[in-house]
Amino acid sequence: MTITRSGAKAEHVSKNKDENSKDATLKHQLDTKTSPSSKRPKKDDGKKQQTIEDTIPSPTEAYGDGKNQPPASKGKGEKGQDVKDENNGVHPQGTTNQHGSAEEKGARQGTVPSSILEKGIVYFFIRGRVGIDEPSSVDDIRRSYMVLRPLDKDAKLGEGTIDDAGNSRLIAIPKKVLPLSGRDRWIAFVEKSHASFKTLKEDFVSGSDYATKTVGVRHTPAAAPVAEGIYAITSTGRESHLAYMITLPEDLGEVQKEIGLREKGSFIISTRNPQYEAPKGTSLPQGPDYTKEVQDEFKALRWTATQPKHLDFANTQFLLIGESSGIKKATDPQAGQEKNEQLPIDELEKLEDEDTHRMEDLQGDDSASIFADLQARAKDYPKLQTTF
Repeated sequence: MTITRSGAKAEHVSKNKDENSKDATLKHQLDTKTSPSSKRPKKDDGKKQQTIEDTIPSPTEAYGDGKNQPPASKGKGEKGQDVKDENNGVHPQGTTNQHGSAEEKGARQGTVPSSILEKGIVYFFIRGRVGIDEPSSVDDIRRSYMVLRPLDKDAKLGEGTIDDAGNSRLIAIPKKVLPLSGRDRWIAFVEKSHASFKTLKEDFVSGSDYATKTVGVRHTPAAAPVAEGIYAITSTGRESHLAYMITLPEDLGEVQKEIGLREKGSFIISTRNPQYEAPKGTSLPQGPDYTKEVQDEFKALRWTATQPKHLDFANTQFLLIGESSGIKKATDPQAGQEKNEQLPIDELEKLEDEDTHRMEDLQGDDSASIFADLQARAKDYPKLQTTF
């Protein structure tokens, strides 16, 4: 199996790739019922989830006129709280963080566009099927995941790793691959909310063994990282989007492409109202424990534009719809934007460039950089995988 490894560091050149794919306008049926490795160089099982039926409403026209978008939520986690790891403050690879947290809050006060509801760091992982530590194809993958670590909306990224604010979210994608176009629509769900890095290490990344009466001891493999980058949840009126830009690895490999990752990508995201029956093959044993305020915002709608606060509840289910236009629609400037606010695409590109420099300066290869951010020792976990 091929993995990425670090070489000597050379001078960085920021990625600036044109996106030429045309924005395809795709119309979906609307259900109108309302009843209940290599480090970026500096250069000179599981049961397969069924496909969502075409009768599932597209969120494109399901949210009214978009004039009553609820404000972005900061969530319940205590942001900015320093959390020491088991190494008594010594970061992985035996180095100390000389710069403190990379998250510099308030550095872009008043300049981030209001259409960006949330921004942060995203990590992509895969986990092999039971007994398969090293997947050799997509069929060997049990499930794919995203870990979202929100940042303060007005923050910039400096040097070093980010603090553990206890506000990370683990998003499970039972379909295993990401949607690429509007014809690709399937459900993801929040497996953990308000998670600390310690919780992610112990309850998610690590593998485990368990006993069965029929086949004896079974092995659940550890989760393996496949990419790291930045993300933003944006609003374009009636729709919400989850846009991302990949920082690591520098060049997407076979694994990244097979699971649907792009260097820049986006999805329309729509939260399911748990008071209605789930689409066939997608129900969870337990629904989200929404507050009355959050539940009331759904009104009689089966789906509503995803707000960051929805993702702060475990078992929230939301629809991922691919966007063939990349991040174009997700970063379109909105009417009424303040003159002092920068364009959404400018904020994402600035954050991605800061993240690129930040990850370059961390010791080790891509895997080491990712696990250093998660306050874990890379040697204890699978390497970042680029080929099957």
